Amino acid sequence: MSRTPVDTAPSSPNPDTDAQQGHGITGLEAPGKASRRRLVLLLAVAALVLAGAGAYGLSAFRQEQAGRDAASTVKVVLATSLPAEPYVMFRNTAPGQGYGQAATVALADPAGERALSGQPCDRVYASKELVSCLQTVNDIPTKYEAATYDSSLKRLDAWALGGIPSRTRLSGDSSLIATTVFVAGHSYASAGFSTETVIRGRDGAVHGNLEDFSLILDGTRIKASDRNIWGVTFVPGDPAAFYATASSQGHIWLVRGDLSARTLTVMASGVECPSISPDGTRIAFKKSTTGTLVGHRNIAVLDLASGSETVLGEERDIDDQLEWLDNNTVVYGVPRDDTGQDSDVWAVSTEAGAAPRLFIEHAWSPAVVR
Repeated sequence: MSRTPVDTAPSSPNPDTDAQQGHGITGLEAPGKASRRRLVLLLAVAALVLAGAGAYGLSAFRQEQAGRDAASTVKVVLATSLPAEPYVMFRNTAPGQGYGQAATVALADPAGERALSGQPCDRVYASKELVSCLQTVNDIPTKYEAATYDSSLKRLDAWALGGIPSRTRLSGDSSLIATTVFVAGHSYASAGFSTETVIRGRDGAVHGNLEDFSLILDGTRIKASDRNIWGVTFVPGDPAAFYATASSQGHIWLVRGDLSARTLTVMASGVECPSISPDGTRIAFKKSTTGTLVGHRNIAVLDLASGSETVLGEERDIDDQLEWLDNNTVVYGVPRDDTGQDSDVWAVSTEAGAAPRLFIEHAWSPAVVR
C-alpha cells in the first residue's frame, strides 16, 4: 500500500488555525466577532424600525395638527369668558379649528356662532361660574386630568384622574364636582369594566370614592366587591344629596347618595346614568331593554313621587348622560358614526311619542346654563 509522504519541513502559517486563535479572519469567524456583527445588524434593523415608526407618528401628528388648524366647518370665535346670557356648553366636534375644545352657544340660538374656550375636554360640564373639564394628556405614558375654570376661563385647579374620562357634573351652587372614569374597560356594557367616581369640593376637599360608601338595599348593606358607581346628578337645593347608578352582580340600581352619612340607598331598579330635572321631581335616564348592562338603551323619565316611568320617542341606542334643556325637554349626544370622532346633540320632549330633533350639530357632552 502506498502512502503519501509526510512533509516534515516547516509549513506556512495555517490561516484557519490562525483565525481560530484570533490572529485573522479567513474562513471560520471568531465567535466573539460574529456575535458583535449580529448585534450590530440587530441594532441597525431596530433603528430602521424606530425611524419608520417615528416618521409615521410625526406624519400622523402633522396631519392631525393640520386638520385642527384648518378652517372650522362651523362659525367660531375665541371666547375670553363665559357668556352672561343663558348658554349651552359642550365639546366641539366640528372638524377644523377648535376640534375637541369646550365651546358655548347662546341658548336662544343653538345653531349660531360658537365661542371656543381654548381648552380641550373629553367631557365637560358648566355652571354660571365654573367649568369642569376632563381631558386626556397626550404624554408618554398617556395621562388623564380634571381641571376647573372660572367665569373668565382662568384655570383654578387641576388633579390627576385614575382612568379614561367618562362623566362629570357640578352641584347647583358649584361647590361640588363629580367625576367618573373607567379604570378598566371603556364601556358600561363591556365585560370586566371598572369605574372610579369621586366627589370633590371646589375648595379641594375630597369626599372620597363612592365605591367606599355604604350601599344599602332594603335596609341591608351590600358588601359585594364587584360594585361600580357612576353617573352622579346633584339634587337641586340640597348640596349633600345626589343620585347615581350602582351596579353589582348584573343588577342596575338608582341610588340616592348622602355625602354626610356616606351612604348610597337603592331607590329603584334598571335606572342608568340619572339626570334630575330642574324642579327636582323627575329623573331622566337610560333604560336597558334587557334590564341589565347589555342591550339597547332607550330614554325614559322616572317620576320620583309616583314611581311611574315614561319611555320617550328616541329609538336609537343612547349611551350618554342626559341633560335637561327645561322641565319638559332633555338633550343628549349621539355619535355620527362608529369612529366616535364626531357627534351631534339632539333634543326630545318628555311627552310620550314625541319625535327627537337636532339641537346642536358637531357637539357632545352638553350642559345647559341659565
